[in-house]
Amino acid sequence: MTNSAMTSSATAPATAAEPATDPAAPPADPRPLMGSAMDVVERLLVLVGPADLAAPTPCAGWSVRDLLAHLVAVTHRVAHIARGGRPFELPSLVEAVPGDDWPAAWRAGRADLEAAWADDDLLTRTVVHPAGEMPGAVAGTIYVQEFTVHAGDLAAALGRTDLLDDDLARRMLEVSTRFLPASPRGGPVPFGPVVDVPADAPAHVRLAAWLGRPAG
Repeated sequence: MTNSAMTSSATAPATAAEPATDPAAPPADPRPLMGSAMDVVERLLVLVGPADLAAPTPCAGWSVRDLLAHLVAVTHRVAHIARGGRPFELPSLVEAVPGDDWPAAWRAGRADLEAAWADDDLLTRTVVHPAGEMPGAVAGTIYVQEFTVHAGDLAAALGRTDLLDDDLARRMLEVSTRFLPASPRGGPVPFGPVVDVPADAPAHVRLAAWLGRPAG
């Protein structure tokens, strides 16, 4: 496979990779969805100006700068585990980037991620995720969830939730509610209790709530 498997949602809708009969099933190949999630992050990230970097986010104790540092770090971790590494060998936040050029840092990390995930065999190969050893397709799906949730965090911080992909958030909510139980939480399950939100709340809000935190 080439990097085209992570094509933007404008040319390869996430629904093309979704099973027709069971929308809650994890995708056999999460790379198109990962591409869509990274597209959402990027269209928000490029809007961040110097005055936004100190603004708070729904991630407790994190500013926008911290969130960007984490998002870039995640691209490196996703690439690292694809190459046989362990996630905690890399930091969860990158150091400050030259000139605060976060779009450039993000794009470099994304390009490395896409190159590392270009091998179709990775989908069935065992990789090491923070939650343990699992097939690449499962780890990739969890990282789609992470990018999707953090896109919601960034959108809330910037006041631009209109730029989120509701279909993508809904898809990840369906997968998350199927495979992450409402209880128990804590300990080996690194999520807090489900947060109560209205049933008709936007998908990104319900996804964050299922993962135990507010969406802003």
